[in-house]
Amino acid sequence: PIEARAIGCLIEKERTTPEYYPLTLNALVAACNQKSNRDPEMHLEPAAVEKAVDSLRLKNLVFLSHTAGGRTPKFAHQVEKHFTFTPQEFAVLCLLLLRGPQTPGELRSRAGRMCEFTSPSEVEAVLQELATRPGGPFVVKLPRQPGQSSCRYAHLLSGPVDGGQPADAPAPAPAAESDRLTALANEVAAIRAELEQLKQQ
Repeated sequence: PIEARAIGCLIEKERTTPEYYPLTLNALVAACNQKSNRDPEMHLEPAAVEKAVDSLRLKNLVFLSHTAGGRTPKFAHQVEKHFTFTPQEFAVLCLLLLRGPQTPGELRSRAGRMCEFTSPSEVEAVLQELATRPGGPFVVKLPRQPGQSSCRYAHLLSGPVDGGQPADAPAPAPAAESDRLTALANEVAAIRAELEQLKQQ
């Protein structure tokens, strides 16, 4: 989670405040601990962020940037060295890294500082591309939550996500779910009967 937050912050700052990018360790810690545009809120110590950055450097996702006349080391990401993303794909991944699972509508409304989406369907097209492109998938569609009209998506850059399913996976059919529960009930009844026999023996 800390590595995801750090790489998300570097991508965000590169695109929204390029005049302050690359980031010093202190600036990166402040970005990770921002109270706005972050979910969940984190309260990270510099040592924890530095450890995450060191791990990202070993993965060749972050490098130390030495600027002319600068005494303080600064950090920059090099995600594009490994993957070719469009500005829209970068924005979507960045938001998922910083704010966790979100619906296409939420992603569209929050992406304004990095890129423009004309409609939720355009966001869904980008998510579909990230879920199915070679070298991926990079995002996964989550089951719809009660009371929500849209499914949320999560990034896969930190590994598999509980409850994730392919973006085009159909929802389980009610009949199939009922059959599965019936089979489980029958199996439990058979095990109980066998256990009762063993007790009697």
